[in-house]
Amino acid sequence: MTRVEATLSLGANLGDPKSTMAAALVSLDAVADVRVSTVSRLYRTPPWGPVEQPPFINCCALVATTLAPDALMQLCLDIEKRLKRVRDVRWGPRVIDIDILTYGAEVIDTPLITVPHPRMTERGFVLVPLAEIAPELRVLGRTIRDWLSATDVTGIELLTDDGHWWR
Repeated sequence: MTRVEATLSLGANLGDPKSTMAAALVSLDAVADVRVSTVSRLYRTPPWGPVEQPPFINCCALVATTLAPDALMQLCLDIEKRLKRVRDVRWGPRVIDIDILTYGAEVIDTPLITVPHPRMTERGFVLVPLAEIAPELRVLGRTIRDWLSATDVTGIELLTDDGHWWR
């Protein structure tokens, strides 16, 4: 099967987000059909959505995979479950969240996955770390750098010096 480059967004605001996201990346990289190639630095970001909650820690990652999109999404969901993710409040606090942002240049809409991620171009907490590792990636006809230039990034703070924090 052909290798595809996918982009992922990881975030958490409960427990120890850095350790949990590192465990998620290590788990992804341990799968024979997935290779984590690049990870952004960590960012503290304001909570998004209607629920009062602590700030998030976010990052993005590039992965090379031979898994089909649905299989990659199921792997991410399985890792979230192993790391004790509970889905009770939409946009609420969480111990881990792994979203597939892009899967090559494909446009996908299945019951399990929508790619490009439907709200990724509106969210500074996605675009800031993604622009760090893939500024020229094109989504919906524009580069990530272009999307970022039109997005509110108020309150986003850099936390780490490089993308090796997860190793």
